[in-house]
Amino acid sequence: MKIPSSIWTLLIGIVLTLASLWYGQNHGLLPTEASDEAVLVDGLFNTMMVISTGIFLIVEGVLIYSAFKYRQKPGDNEDGPPVEGNVPLEILWTAIPAIIVIGISVYSFEVYNEIGGFDPHAIHDAPVTQNMSMKMPGAAIAATLNDTPPSNEPNLNQEKSDAAMQDPGTAAVRNADQIPQKVDAPGVGSVAPTIGESPDKAGKPPELLVNITGLQYAWIFTYPETGITTGEMHLPIGREVKINMTANDVIHAFWVPEFRLKQDAIPGRQTEIRFTPRTAGDYALVCAELCGPYHGAMRAPIVVETPEAFDQWQKEQQVASRETLNQAVAYNPANLSPDKFLAPYTKDMGINTAIINQVHK
Repeated sequence: MKIPSSIWTLLIGIVLTLASLWYGQNHGLLPTEASDEAVLVDGLFNTMMVISTGIFLIVEGVLIYSAFKYRQKPGDNEDGPPVEGNVPLEILWTAIPAIIVIGISVYSFEVYNEIGGFDPHAIHDAPVTQNMSMKMPGAAIAATLNDTPPSNEPNLNQEKSDAAMQDPGTAAVRNADQIPQKVDAPGVGSVAPTIGESPDKAGKPPELLVNITGLQYAWIFTYPETGITTGEMHLPIGREVKINMTANDVIHAFWVPEFRLKQDAIPGRQTEIRFTPRTAGDYALVCAELCGPYHGAMRAPIVVETPEAFDQWQKEQQVASRETLNQAVAYNPANLSPDKFLAPYTKDMGINTAIINQVHK
């Protein structure tokens, strides 16, 4: 019994669809989803993988089938039939990719909005006279533009820098006095690249604020609310984090693959990013902009932990910062001799008085 070609086409279509759906959800190409935003980004990526897998299987399947079905037979030296074109087929294979691209574009734009990116309503809601000073999230074009001509409009980068410098820890690591703060991008109203709050958290203040300073070749984290300065960032699960960042020298980039977010740290601009950690673990902050010969070593640990563990870490850091000076500097109030002053520290180390005096001399 010969099976009609329509039945074969239907069966092959079902198999390809099931295979594409399965692989699109089980490809295993992405790292852990460590933030709420990562779930949205992964949904977009998985959708593109489903479509890409289906297209790949169809195209390669047709090529392999045609190579065997229509291969030249032994002794067949005739020319193939002249085929001048098939207009309906050409329309079909032009329309289908166009629909796919438009669909993915709309989906990706929606994801970008959901993670706090570009807000199309901000342009229409703002008065025309404020276009040069309004904040337009997500406009990375400002990162590469020079200052505008002299203007009476406020320098929002300077305002954000001044606010961050109110924290002594941030002021100690940033050389804002040596780097002029850029003004808004001409005609766009952009201050700096921004990924703000998601629509469901619009108008709500972040639960945690962290100032980040990038420099060759390290990241320094300061917590203005607690006065902590550290080279290792700790974040609590479930609390929205707002990060204000800039750079002291060249362009760096805040990139944590598990968060699915990336933001540039730019000299003279105050960039911003918001996200909510969701999975406990140890991650690595990687600089994703070529910033010099040791760019590959510019990494910093990020620890996502429970709110209780985070609060405990903050308390420990605050206690440690108060005791650092006394622990790091050998203070000799009684003006004792070196051997007597160091005796409590060297007793368990097997160092005797003669060795101390010899080193001292």
